[in-house]
Amino acid sequence: MAKNLIFTIPTDKHNKEDLLALLDSHPEIKFVSIVGIDLSGNDTDEKIPVSLFKDDIASFLNGTAVQTDGSSVVLPEIATLNNAKVDMITDLEVNWFVDYNYEFLDPETNKPVGTLRIPCFLYHEGVPVDSRHILKSAVDTFKTTLLDIFAKKPETLKPFGIISDDIDQIVITSATELEFWVKTPNDKVETEELSTSQILQEQYWTRTKGVVRTALEQSLILMESYGFEPEMGHKEVGGVKGKFDSSGNFNHVMEQLEIDWKYSDALQSADNELFIRNLVKETFRRNGLDVTFLAKPIEGVAGSGEHTHLGVSVKLKDGTRINLFAATKNDFLSAIGYGAIMGLLKNYEIVNPFVSSTADSLRRLKPGYEAPVCIVTSLGHSPEVPSRNRTILAGLVRDPHSPLATRFELRAPNPHTNTYLAMSTSYLAMLDGILYALESNKTEGQLLAELSKKAGEDADYLEKDRAYRAEEDVFEDFTQEERDEFFGTAPATVYENLLALDKYPKKVEVLKRNDVFTDKLINSFRLGVTKRWTTEITSRVISEYASEIRSFKLLHSLDKALDLDISNWMAINDLRHYIMKDSYTNKSLFTKIKEAIVADDLEEASNLQIELDDKMSLLRFLYNSYKKNLLDIDI
Repeated sequence: MAKNLIFTIPTDKHNKEDLLALLDSHPEIKFVSIVGIDLSGNDTDEKIPVSLFKDDIASFLNGTAVQTDGSSVVLPEIATLNNAKVDMITDLEVNWFVDYNYEFLDPETNKPVGTLRIPCFLYHEGVPVDSRHILKSAVDTFKTTLLDIFAKKPETLKPFGIISDDIDQIVITSATELEFWVKTPNDKVETEELSTSQILQEQYWTRTKGVVRTALEQSLILMESYGFEPEMGHKEVGGVKGKFDSSGNFNHVMEQLEIDWKYSDALQSADNELFIRNLVKETFRRNGLDVTFLAKPIEGVAGSGEHTHLGVSVKLKDGTRINLFAATKNDFLSAIGYGAIMGLLKNYEIVNPFVSSTADSLRRLKPGYEAPVCIVTSLGHSPEVPSRNRTILAGLVRDPHSPLATRFELRAPNPHTNTYLAMSTSYLAMLDGILYALESNKTEGQLLAELSKKAGEDADYLEKDRAYRAEEDVFEDFTQEERDEFFGTAPATVYENLLALDKYPKKVEVLKRNDVFTDKLINSFRLGVTKRWTTEITSRVISEYASEIRSFKLLHSLDKALDLDISNWMAINDLRHYIMKDSYTNKSLFTKIKEAIVADDLEEASNLQIELDDKMSLLRFLYNSYKKNLLDIDI
């Protein structure tokens, strides 16, 4: 890592004079990239020579210099083939970062070549249509709506000992945590070995070694250089112990890691997360390691989450900060805090499509892996003892000695979640609950009672047939039937998840407050997610399953096999054929899925996908049992 590099350009430097002076003094910055985020969370990355940027810097800064073809971003039915032009409007109100290519040194300066990445908003026909702008609009709506109710109902601020005139601004604070798997290229580890290590917790918080340690430490140092203020990097629960090769190098790496960093305001936090994800991947790659941010890269082993923290405070004119979620007396939360968690839980069915939008993300959300399966919260057994329940969807994070730390942790997102849209929908859902809490004049005790209600009990805001709070272990203390009855049935596929946008029209209206989301944006997002889901199934999932099925070969010799071995193999082979092999009289499960997708019968494709995943789990189990019973194996 070269010295004397500039990593971050803060907002007060986003003007012509400062930028030109900075670029002149750092000739290693050769390119500029205007970064927009489409509705699928993809970021643009074009290379504009810095000389062109400097010559036309005024146009770049006022948003008239850059356009893109709508076919290159996911905006279906917005940027169409006959109306594809999308304008990229520079965002001057967030930090800009310089992305360095450490494998390409500038011969004049002997420093890595840099690209200045400038976040932007995407406009189509003069209307913003991108994920970044949706989050900005959601945050603005949250702030203005809250300020309006404070002005109309000044008594809502009385518990905090302030009046609306004391408030300088409302601050939306957010943060994410990044989990990921890292391995040496082409190495494979048996799932059973990984699962056993996970159950025994052999890897969690253990010491990183060799090249993994180097890459992790380099990542944390780089994050400090950018001002991200990393708080921790450590091993997660998944992984196995590495090995040394004949040259003494550490290989056979298969480990799960986590990196945390300091919170920021919502839009800056989402920008930070996107940049850090790329920074981590490139840093590990330079050390010869593969990184995957898939939510469930290995079936039967813990997946990777990206827990998202959501908080709200006010900054007073005298500089004081007050957390609006923190209890003002011996309680778990303030009335605003209770309203926020109630809004998030009540409306989560229409938040979930924006959080878990891929088949991979829903595979992670299974019982037994510390990933949430129910729409439920935990507050703690008493206000004096903060909750540490890791089995719920949204947990209350609080420190009795530090009220500013009070926030909610949404545990469903994963590293491929579109953080901009996840935060947008979460804050809009929370706002709905806050408005109920404040406009109904409910006390903290009344709100806690409603949040703690049993399934079947009446409530003014929450739904009668549901429960929303559990201090028990959701996985261990409830059966699957009880979870479904008390907390609702979780969607099993992307198709089922998207159905909520039709099933709950009143809840969808929560997202449309102040036109943060419009029907056009929601439909475009839905079309993009559906296309990705169907494409992944036909072009990726089926292909990967096919390779796995072909690897399940007959291992026993006929002269040494027992009748049980033969019976086991016959069951395996029958299942292999059912899943994959067509005949003149029967179509395989693979073919049925493909035909359903071609026919646009998405409900049938969804049902068949559930069957396929179940059959693959059964096949893996049968093959593993078959291998274990063999004394002599012919490979």
